[in-house]
Amino acid sequence: MTRLVELEATGPRKLDPEDIDDEKGNVAICQCGLSDDFPFCDGSHRKTSDEEEGTTYVYEDGERKVVEEVVTEDDTDENE
Repeated sequence: MTRLVELEATGPRKLDPEDIDDEKGNVAICQCGLSDDFPFCDGSHRKTSDEEEGTTYVYEDGERKVVEEVVTEDDTDENE
């Protein structure tokens, strides 16, 4: 399975000592792209537990949708 994730950051996120929560302990970094507390994990990855291999998903407004086709703009004309 794959997931389309829209991110706006243009650089890395440096973790500082104050990023460690005294109650929760270690910091978990989101790898699914769904966390409301991104780049930190908030458990949203649990929504992905039944995703099927070979299927691409997008999550919009809390709803999971299957992506039938990903189309990107061909920029070859811009280089001529």
